Amino acid sequence: MKSAVKYFFKLMLVFLPVYTIAQSKPVSNNTFLNPILAGDYPDPSIMRDSNDYYMVHSSFDYVPGLTVFHSTDLINWEAISFAVTSYLGSGWAPDILKYGDKFYIYFTVANKGNFVVTASSAYGPWSNPVDLKVGWIDPCHIADETGQRWLFLSGGHRIKLSADGLSTIGSLEKIYDGWKYPEEWDTEGKALEGPKLKKIGSYYYMLSAQGGTAGPPTSHMVIVARSKSVNGPWENAPDNPLIHTYNKSERWWSKGHGSLIDAPDGKWWIVYHAYENGFYGLGRQTLLEPVEVTSDGWLKAPTGTTIEKPLLKPIKSSLTADRLAQLNKFRIGLDWRFYKQFDTSRFLVNNGILTLKAQGKTPHESAPLLFIAGVHDYEFSVKINKDSTATAGLVLFYNSDFYVGTGFDNKERLGWRKGAIKARAAQKARPVDPVGRGKTQLWLKIKNIDQIMTAYYSDDGINWKKEGWARDISGYHHNTLYDFISILPGLFAYGEGEVKFSEFKFKKL
Repeated sequence: MKSAVKYFFKLMLVFLPVYTIAQSKPVSNNTFLNPILAGDYPDPSIMRDSNDYYMVHSSFDYVPGLTVFHSTDLINWEAISFAVTSYLGSGWAPDILKYGDKFYIYFTVANKGNFVVTASSAYGPWSNPVDLKVGWIDPCHIADETGQRWLFLSGGHRIKLSADGLSTIGSLEKIYDGWKYPEEWDTEGKALEGPKLKKIGSYYYMLSAQGGTAGPPTSHMVIVARSKSVNGPWENAPDNPLIHTYNKSERWWSKGHGSLIDAPDGKWWIVYHAYENGFYGLGRQTLLEPVEVTSDGWLKAPTGTTIEKPLLKPIKSSLTADRLAQLNKFRIGLDWRFYKQFDTSRFLVNNGILTLKAQGKTPHESAPLLFIAGVHDYEFSVKINKDSTATAGLVLFYNSDFYVGTGFDNKERLGWRKGAIKARAAQKARPVDPVGRGKTQLWLKIKNIDQIMTAYYSDDGINWKKEGWARDISGYHHNTLYDFISILPGLFAYGEGEVKFSEFKFKKL
């Protein structure tokens, strides 16, 4: 199985052209508009290697996971590899870096601890995960002034790393208590996590997340502490927090989990995540804004910075592209991912046709194949050819208990709400529409407008009919359902036999 995964990975890199992301369309040649990655891209970690930038995010329950993105201008990003091909559990808060001539990604697996993968190139292939056998969450690597490597973790903890960075030495020690924010602030709790360390000049700066990742709009924040040694003592910034949502009227809520990055001109920037006001279901999106180093050696956001408006680009560039333009190529591991399962023997992609083996008895047991839309309103459609023993369709998926969708089996068209079949063509009061009954070929479409899902079907892909039911998905988000994830559109095939998906189309509305 390991050899099959490595072979598949190599084929992906050779035959699948890399796609470019430009969710944040330039307002002019010199400006950009946040977010730089729209949709479910939480817990960003970023690094620079000469003129190349790399970024990675939490992958949670989706595999392939830990997608690595590349950019030369900090605005336009392209997916170049994926670092995890087996489902270990929910993957959290990675940290990407280059040490010596090797790339590392440290990350947490929920309820299992912390792991690391390595590669000689950010383009992969990446090693199998190594268990570091240490607790807490949100690992961050830093080497001190003597060359000793450390792993900083949530709760203000750290532990020594071996010279190769693949194991820990000794035991955990607590070296930082965080920052006491005003009692009147509404948060989920202290939740000291997400440390990110960077040395600038004579100081080590430690950025940490506090306040909880969701909950009230004013919960999350990025705080700063500094020290001239990784051994401390750590001094909190006098004007903490560096990043924070102060009022629910703001466009971006629960801003936090920041990572510093420098541009070629020597100026500093911070990437972090936030929920969009009114669109929790899109997940935490990646934002970018400038940071200044003050004359007394502290970090602050420049006066007048308003991230809702166009900002000057950190690096001049005329690049533009559409991340969603090539979804019809089914580039699995780059812009498509499975829910909790990844088996290269289960699917084949050839000339824009995805052949998928059906499995399980429900859409969620089928390990649906999903992508990040990252826009408010959209539609997507596909032609489905299936064996008579399979059930197939389209889905807006949150988790195994909460999703909505449309599909058909060998007898009738079907609709799902809250993870269960709630609509059948044969149950309608009016005469049953024959389209889809007893057929193995059908075109299906889903529209998501104002967080209302409607479904359509067609016998030819040209003339569409609307189903007599719709679904409200505005409540499908972390504050109501937990799991830290988002609503993702995608495909499913359960039962037995094979299903072919072709003529896939995505359109922003």
